[in-house]
Amino acid sequence: MKIKEIHVRKENLELTRPYTIAYKTISAVESCVVEMVAAEGTYGLGAANPSYQVVGEDMDACLEALSEENLGRLIGRDISEYRSICEDLHRLFPNNPGAKAALDIAYHDLFTKSQDISLIQFLGQKIESLPTSITIGIKNVEETLDEAQEYYDRGFKILKVKLGQSVDVDLERLIKLREHFGNDMGIRVDANQGYSRWDMQRFHKETKDLRLELVEQPLPADEPEEFRRLPEEVRQTVAADESLISAQDAYQMATDPPVCGIYNIKLMKCGGIYQSLRIAEIARLGGIDLMWGCNDESIISISAALNAAFASEKTKYIDLDGSLDLARDVVKGGFVLKDGMMSLAGGIGLGVEKV
Repeated sequence: MKIKEIHVRKENLELTRPYTIAYKTISAVESCVVEMVAAEGTYGLGAANPSYQVVGEDMDACLEALSEENLGRLIGRDISEYRSICEDLHRLFPNNPGAKAALDIAYHDLFTKSQDISLIQFLGQKIESLPTSITIGIKNVEETLDEAQEYYDRGFKILKVKLGQSVDVDLERLIKLREHFGNDMGIRVDANQGYSRWDMQRFHKETKDLRLELVEQPLPADEPEEFRRLPEEVRQTVAADESLISAQDAYQMATDPPVCGIYNIKLMKCGGIYQSLRIAEIARLGGIDLMWGCNDESIISISAALNAAFASEKTKYIDLDGSLDLARDVVKGGFVLKDGMMSLAGGIGLGVEKV
């Protein structure tokens, strides 16, 4: 079975609820959708929504990379050449992790469909289900509590709260959340590089009684040594996000002393399933826990990330809510969400269907 053709298009999926993080406000979602078709008609779907602020690739650059010339290097390849194709994708798109992720996901969907198995069967399932956090952007206390209550009423039991503009304001929001929910709601926070080392040490000290699960990317990504100057107790609570793009980053960050206790893997940063599992293996060897995150993304790439997460024994956290606020999507299926718990939907490949 050979790759016959590859179709690429841009879809505007939009958001039902705009939100704000430390450095921007997000109100719409553009997604690059890839369909990889075999000569026999079997197809695989992939999708990407890269973040320019994190990886230096926007949607225009992603689509430009997926040119007819570049895609032509994949046409005619035997689908069974798994490792060779995955490695070639990494070589062909060194500076376009979004383009690489869309193709990688489409290829994994097509490859496992060609074998008549699910992707998780191929990868090897280690985890059956986990609760996902759901994200609240930067808002005032009243708006934060209102949105948190809405999510609680929908069955979610873990919040991820965006912080990073002011430690004092951040503390007020978190204290009010804990007072309101008691122990019924787990809380993770994401400072999106908004803190200094001194801010983080103060934040850690003043939130010890709030039982936070983790603090995502508190310091700027270009200051790795600042992370290492944090006390070990603080570093263990930190999940690296913008600092962790590639497997090489993962290796460098794991050296003594480790930069953090948790790696937040996103397929849109590293370039898809194959590269994400390289990072996961480094984490396993280094005794580092895994969190799997996302941008605002189609069910296609969220399902791909969930498969990779459930195939990794060091996975402890998932933050895969990126498709939940979309006004529309191009597929259905992929995963089941019930009372905040995510599990795979079954079926061959990714388990997604076009709509």
